[in-house]
Amino acid sequence: MKTVNMEYLRSWIGRQQHDEDTLDIRQAQLMAATIDHGAAIGPGEPLPPLWHWIYFREGAPAAELGPDGHGPRGDFLPPVPLRNRMWAGGRVEFLRPLIIGDSVHKHSRVLDVQHKQSRSWGELVFVTVLHELRCREDQLLLLREEHDIVYRQPRPVGQRDPLPETPYTPSSGAKTFTPAATTLFRYSALTFNGHRIHYDADYCRREEGYPDLVIHGPLIATLLAGLARQCLQGDMQSFHYRALNPAFLGDTISMETRLTNGAATLLAVLPDGRVAMEAQATKETP
Repeated sequence: MKTVNMEYLRSWIGRQQHDEDTLDIRQAQLMAATIDHGAAIGPGEPLPPLWHWIYFREGAPAAELGPDGHGPRGDFLPPVPLRNRMWAGGRVEFLRPLIIGDSVHKHSRVLDVQHKQSRSWGELVFVTVLHELRCREDQLLLLREEHDIVYRQPRPVGQRDPLPETPYTPSSGAKTFTPAATTLFRYSALTFNGHRIHYDADYCRREEGYPDLVIHGPLIATLLAGLARQCLQGDMQSFHYRALNPAFLGDTISMETRLTNGAATLLAVLPDGRVAMEAQATKETP
């Protein structure tokens, strides 16, 4: 394994990139079908929370893809030498609605690169990226997002953290979600995500130490954000989420929502009582 040269990796702080996209109605309708959204999706309507992740898709030429299916490292994101790359969490501020059909400009900047040591996962490198979405027509800021990406080495197949002393038991009213392999395929296609952990089970087990296909962290976050909006009975002002444990194909995820003093706390719980993701959402102030 290559040595993690943090001075070199931190030289990526401040790197920027720009992109533009139209919030296409067809793409939104395909997302609705993927997660059984239920409600009709039409042009001119606000995009549901976190659905902006299905836009601004990047695609490196096939010859440039790494063995994990991601594009080459060292361009916009730093070339972290640790093999596994995952979404760790993020903080999203919803400033104005993203309207289906509008053209939007995206400005991204590397905010920070940090090295940490974990008893469970060993050496970790966290990269935080700031994304700002603006209406291309008037440049009004629509959304501000800080996205945390974590890099680490794979662990042996089957090795997992010990169960918590008191595994979480969801209430009887918790909503459940059991994605099929086709769900993972469709979400990967919508986001143009070539990461093989979501569709290549042999690669998952042999190369990254997972027992089966990994359910996308952003997919779980999107479902929690949708529940948060329902719980708050209105538009959200902010949504903060943190991934705690990976979820795998075959897992039924129980999604728990609790409202306290105008803020929603949400948990995505795995069958063994581990929490896959936790989130907090606040309501837009009048």
